[in-house]
Amino acid sequence: MFEHIICITDRKICTVPFLEQLEKICRLKPQAVILREKDLTADEYLALAKQVQLICERYGLQLVAHSYWQVALSLGITAVHLPLPVLCSLPISERKHFKQIGTSVHSTEEAQEAIRLGAGYLMAGNVFATSCKPGAAPKGVAFLQKICAHSPVPVYAVGGMGLNRAQIESVLACGAAGACLRSALMQL
Repeated sequence: MFEHIICITDRKICTVPFLEQLEKICRLKPQAVILREKDLTADEYLALAKQVQLICERYGLQLVAHSYWQVALSLGITAVHLPLPVLCSLPISERKHFKQIGTSVHSTEEAQEAIRLGAGYLMAGNVFATSCKPGAAPKGVAFLQKICAHSPVPVYAVGGMGLNRAQIESVLACGAAGACLRSALMQL
């Protein structure tokens, strides 16, 4: 099951020290780890990313920097996940430094824009109700299926998924390449 899962970090919700939790997750061999710690300053993110990079390297996992693309460049991280507005403003001259750029989308229009901008993968959601976006109505599997049907790049479901085989299989049946999990992994 973990071959279809991308871990999205959130150190604030871990029940044990964050790096200890991340080590536990990496032993399960998810597809990648997205270091999503948006409350940190660039310097704080850099310090944490160095530690996370060592853990990911030890397990042969891809580390994806979230938002802090300059930090990714300074550490030689070749994959980055950018919110769509950041991707829109990222100069083309900087995009060439990354082997993979992904973004999150919440509509078919955003998906089309992301693809036009050269996104190599999409995170579509929120598919189910999620604590990450309290009050946001879930978009459901029909939304995910529509995004997947029109995307030439891999699509990952995000939002409200746990370590539930039936739920993971339901998003895979929609054509998704996998699922992105945050709280289910941070509190594993």
